Amino acid sequence: MIDFTNALEEFNNYKGSEKKKTLIYKHKKYLVKFPDPVTYINNAFSEYIGSNVFKIVGFKVQNTILGKYEYKGKEKIVCACEDFTDKDTILYEFENLALSTNPDKKIETELKDIMEVIEESKMIDTESTKQEFWNMFVIDSLIGNTDRHNGNWGFLLNKTTGEAEFSPIYDCGSALNPMLEEEEIKKLSETELKNLAINCYSCLKENGKKINYMEYIKQRKNEQCNDAIKRIFLKINIQEINKFIDGVEGISEIRKEFYKKIIEIRYEILKEVC
Repeated sequence: MIDFTNALEEFNNYKGSEKKKTLIYKHKKYLVKFPDPVTYINNAFSEYIGSNVFKIVGFKVQNTILGKYEYKGKEKIVCACEDFTDKDTILYEFENLALSTNPDKKIETELKDIMEVIEESKMIDTESTKQEFWNMFVIDSLIGNTDRHNGNWGFLLNKTTGEAEFSPIYDCGSALNPMLEEEEIKKLSETELKNLAINCYSCLKENGKKINYMEYIKQRKNEQCNDAIKRIFLKINIQEINKFIDGVEGISEIRKEFYKKIIEIRYEILKEVC
């Protein structure tokens, strides 16, 4: 596991609720996320595995490295997230697009409002953005990402041409139940594990209520979502995902089995719908 303790540190300009540093490793800039000692203690694992599930399926994804960092004599597991912008491009988050599109309405995570912004904006390609959004939704449902809010996805904007394309996937730290402690996992019955997998909610809302991923998918009422499942499902290699999880350093076998089982339960639901 890579040790980031002595990496060059820069002033941190990244937003978000997690503890973080901006470090330079092998001449590349990384946002390095630290575990929250109170709540998201396993967020580094969630970030790393969630991002790599997207990568295995074939998405453009922010490169992530699982590593360690010594702070005040204590070694912490961290996830280093490579900055995918460069001198020509910047990240333009969806929340900024939402602010500029409709000056008369505050856009949060109501699905209808998000779709209206995508349809109304003259800055992006409507159809390709909708497809990418629903593709992302499908894998977020697989990994149980509960925090894909409007600041956790966006566009790569070319500063010279003004052209925008859907950005690489980033910020998966709220996937895979990061608040669940080892002792709690040990006590889970098969029924309780299944309930955890099924009763997982997106931060997206419909009529003011958070969307239950599996319930929404099983209802088959959204054609754009249905089409995304058909596009994406055959690209999900569950054996490759399991093999990847098995090879991750620093995670107990108990937690690895939990990750694999909860993903497989959701995979089977996607299979039924597909």
